[in-house]
Amino acid sequence: MDTLTRMRAFLSVVDAEGFSAASRKTGRSKALLSKYVRELEDELGVLLINRTTRQVALTAAGEVYVSRASAILSDLEALNEEAREATGEAKGSLRVTAARTFGDAELGLSLVEFSAAYPAISLDLHLNDSFVNLVEEGFDVAIRMTRLTDSAMIARRLGSLEFAICATPDFLARHGTPAHPHDIAHMPAVIDSNAKALYNWTFQDPRTGSPIPINVSGRFSANSPYTVRAATLAGLGVALIPEFIVRDDIAQGRLVALLDDFVPKDAGIYAVFPHRRHLPARTRVFVDFLATWFRKYEAERLAAAA
Repeated sequence: MDTLTRMRAFLSVVDAEGFSAASRKTGRSKALLSKYVRELEDELGVLLINRTTRQVALTAAGEVYVSRASAILSDLEALNEEAREATGEAKGSLRVTAARTFGDAELGLSLVEFSAAYPAISLDLHLNDSFVNLVEEGFDVAIRMTRLTDSAMIARRLGSLEFAICATPDFLARHGTPAHPHDIAHMPAVIDSNAKALYNWTFQDPRTGSPIPINVSGRFSANSPYTVRAATLAGLGVALIPEFIVRDDIAQGRLVALLDDFVPKDAGIYAVFPHRRHLPARTRVFVDFLATWFRKYEAERLAAAA
């Protein structure tokens, strides 16, 4: 157990790139961390870290040791999780990242309800519209609304994600109602600058399935779908926007859905997590809960629409 304590101290210093930073992060004194690392070096009979007044640098032996020590502690954590899972216990801290749009919409209720259902799991939620590297930034799970292409991660589809091309009735009275995606190219557009599509919207031929790329332009862009919705309701242009954001506007006639047959249906909402040999119980419980929540959510939505 002393060796594991020393290993954790060593890794905390390496991760924080210094004893002072590791002390602030772990809550242990700088002197205690230095003592543990020195004892680990004495136990091994090798120098792991070259110390200077401002920073630390790994020796050749330290480079070898850090990767193996990380793997050992990761396996130990996984073993502990499996033991807890065997007793039906899922606990600990779960770091989750999701788009701000997800958290601000009613879909974000899934995270609130999970936290209420599992009080032994601390949910550390980060809403961020930029792409997050799960491994480098230490996240357990990402909720992504996208056409998934990252094969380096494990992904579980939670639900469908539909997009809508829409505009106000007044806008269409002034500019005409498009019958084909090519007509969109001649209309002012409202741009979601967070979306991958930006100024190149891709439609799909309903007969052949072939992509139909369309370049759009407009004088209003925003990095929030909710602001894009507001601008579209103000008649500033036609928008490509997640359907759940404008569902009520379309139902109430404030916006008109356009070119439904040409809008691709291959996007989804996914729980994405790094490749791990042993998935922690808290992560598995979280993903299972969301999958069940979205099945119920979509069933209720379909029933309401019937």
